[in-house]
Amino acid sequence: MGTRAKAAGDGDAGAAAIDDTVVIEDLMRQQGAALQALFAPLMTGAMAGNQVAPPEPGDLQHWAMSAAKLQKMWLDFGAEQAGRIEPLMARFADPESWPRNWNAWGQMWTSALGGAGANPAAGIEPAAWLAQMPMVVPAQKQMWDDGLALWTTILGRMGSANAPAAALPRKDRRFADPQWSDQPVFALIHQTYLLLAERLGAMADDLAGVPPERREQMRFMVKVLTEAMSPANFPLTNPLVIQRTMETKGENLVRGVEHLLSDLRKGQLTHTRLEAFELGTNIAATPGKVVHETPLLQLLQFSPVTDTVNAVPLLIFPSWINRYYILDLNPANSFIRWAVAQGLTVFVVSWKSADATMADLSWDDYVLAQIAAIDLVRARLKVPAVHTIGYCVAGTTLAATLAVLARRNQADKVASATFLTAQVDFEHAGDLKNFIDDGQLQMIEKLATDGYLDGRYLAMAFNMLRSSDLVWNYVVNNYLMGEDYPEFDLLYWNGDTTNLPFKWLRAYLIELYRDNRLIEPDSLSIDGTPIDLTRIATPCYIQAGRLDHIAPAQSVWKLTQHLAGPYRFVLAGSGHIAGVVNPPASGKYQYWLNPGAARTLDEFIAGAAETKGSWWPDWIEWICAFGTDQVPAKGKRAPGGRGDKAIADAPGSYVRTR
Repeated sequence: MGTRAKAAGDGDAGAAAIDDTVVIEDLMRQQGAALQALFAPLMTGAMAGNQVAPPEPGDLQHWAMSAAKLQKMWLDFGAEQAGRIEPLMARFADPESWPRNWNAWGQMWTSALGGAGANPAAGIEPAAWLAQMPMVVPAQKQMWDDGLALWTTILGRMGSANAPAAALPRKDRRFADPQWSDQPVFALIHQTYLLLAERLGAMADDLAGVPPERREQMRFMVKVLTEAMSPANFPLTNPLVIQRTMETKGENLVRGVEHLLSDLRKGQLTHTRLEAFELGTNIAATPGKVVHETPLLQLLQFSPVTDTVNAVPLLIFPSWINRYYILDLNPANSFIRWAVAQGLTVFVVSWKSADATMADLSWDDYVLAQIAAIDLVRARLKVPAVHTIGYCVAGTTLAATLAVLARRNQADKVASATFLTAQVDFEHAGDLKNFIDDGQLQMIEKLATDGYLDGRYLAMAFNMLRSSDLVWNYVVNNYLMGEDYPEFDLLYWNGDTTNLPFKWLRAYLIELYRDNRLIEPDSLSIDGTPIDLTRIATPCYIQAGRLDHIAPAQSVWKLTQHLAGPYRFVLAGSGHIAGVVNPPASGKYQYWLNPGAARTLDEFIAGAAETKGSWWPDWIEWICAFGTDQVPAKGKRAPGGRGDKAIADAPGSYVRTR
């Protein structure tokens, strides 16, 4: 160093520059060596042995550059966010916004496991809780025995190079890659995790002296926590991440942090490459016009593709929790485009994402909006009645709409009603009920701003229902592995959130989800008209998804028990989205029909016949049974034509509001 300083001091600028480069290279070499030392001991395969070749200087420089990029990104993000945090993330992270009973659950478990103090939530002493918990001496001994057997099995795989490896006792698709089982350390890590997750789940199942709804909440909480703690979610316990990091010399982590910081900035997890989609071009692209607009909705009518159309038009009510174009993703899987091709005049409501001007909206407003849309389509086409579809929460609302029309002696305005994954009886409403109690409602109220709830909160809640698939899978792939986002229209739609009026949301959660009042005749009213579902005599087509985790099939089935008129129940393969968006050309899934008079879903399934493929052809056949009278596809049947002043091209402006 003295020689280098002397050279610089003598004014030899070139030598000084060279010497500076040497110093920087030394620092980078040291940083790179440190990073490699961090990851190399955990490498799988040949690289994990003692024969790892010394790193090349260029590799060390690459490692160091990756480290420098990571450091710079975090420093830049910290400076950018100094003094301001994404409002959504700030409110969600505020402990005061979380319900008290979530803390009480934690205290309950702590007390049950021998912690000091009484359980303030339940007023039960720790000893009493401990007596009720399954985590007592027999269960502890069983866990110890199982753990010892597990470790013996896995360590025994190391005993002989020639002996066949014993099969691991627990399987999980998160750990399907051979690297999780080929290396004993990672086999031990993930098998121990699966054992503990299994035992925690059993503890929640066996918890004594707890109301059923609390038991379900505990099961859900355990599931969420154990999925979050999977060793696959952490870079140093995931062999695939370690190998990718070594192969790319840290570039995967650089890309991953870029993805992470982008999501932190927008306050939402990204599932797909957003730049790949443009509304009206390659998604929500079925040609049509906006023919009516109110502060709450835009009414879209789609252009016919046949010379004649069915005399009775179709009016679709999608859920306002998401955008309408779940039924118009792309030409290959668009239900709307397909229905138009079947010769139907198709209308769809595009709901406006809530803002401060919609703070006073209630359920009444959405029901009355549906009635107004029905009347508008009838008047526009000069027809006495329309076919209707209600998807998810809009299907629940459609049931109320039909009950109101029946009470007002106006039921003949609707020729038929199709319910897609819609619930009216919320006794068995699935995991979403775990968010519905006084504590959660208090949290939601604190998260609301200017009378509405940011749709990203709801997206987060729905993602947590399937956190392994919709949260942690993307954390691993996009944050840790540094993979590029896929191009998937359904995931684009899933992330296109909408805000909700809080007044409506609170009433919906309390009156329907929690108190289940919709099935009680005249317990609720709309615009002064009592609701009695048993007055609905409109023919109904009821579709449920066999694997639906949002509107479970058992819950959807219960609609059949509250109707006065004829119905056709169809159980479709798959879940809440894929069970609905399943075009005939895809050749995917199946559906079940039972012409008998089943009293329960189990009876329906026991006597049902399976048909491969989509239920859409069955539905159009059912629709056509109400009449096949045709009219020319011109005039008001072709929106935006001569004499028909349209507001805008589909998909309109409301679908773009945030």
